[in-house]
Amino acid sequence: MSNKKHFPLKQLEILIAELSKFPGIGPKTAFRMTMNIIRRGKNDMLQLSNALINLAESIKICKVCKSLSDDDICLICNDPERDKETICIVEDIEDLLSIERTNVYKGVYHVLGGLINPMEGITPANLYISDLINRLLNEKVKEIIFALSPTPEGDTTAHYIYRQLKNLNIKVTTIARGISMGTEIEYADEYTLSKSIQNRVLFE
Repeated sequence: MSNKKHFPLKQLEILIAELSKFPGIGPKTAFRMTMNIIRRGKNDMLQLSNALINLAESIKICKVCKSLSDDDICLICNDPERDKETICIVEDIEDLLSIERTNVYKGVYHVLGGLINPMEGITPANLYISDLINRLLNEKVKEIIFALSPTPEGDTTAHYIYRQLKNLNIKVTTIARGISMGTEIEYADEYTLSKSIQNRVLFE
């Protein structure tokens, strides 16, 4: 006898299957989320649908920092109040948003799109590292800050980039190790993260 569950509504089954693809969401959680969406009514469902469609159609990668953006250049890179001579290097958009929530960093960013991890087939060519090097060669930058997770992959990535900057007269720092080894940036609390940025040290 088949154990496959059948739903009375095909679109219900499709949405549950799509939600189940997200990390940490199994079929049961996806089912509860789907039912919650349905109970909110047609107008709310349409608003959610329109938000997803608009996001899919408008989302871009910032030509400067490689973050997500509504336009070719993101709001942070376009902000005249930001310190363009200081670039904070992060793994992904989640880390950028975590740092922004601290309200202590006033420079700009560069999003790598991941970390070097040969075991998973992620090499420097798969990341926005060459874009970072070109940026440093063409912009007036005084300091770069490594805000990468204190993991083997984060350390490997930082050292790789550091070696590429040997001949550039740029101060290279890293956030202080207030964040526990193995902890990802996006999961650090705001106080610890803000202190790590403020108390950053020279990268060696």
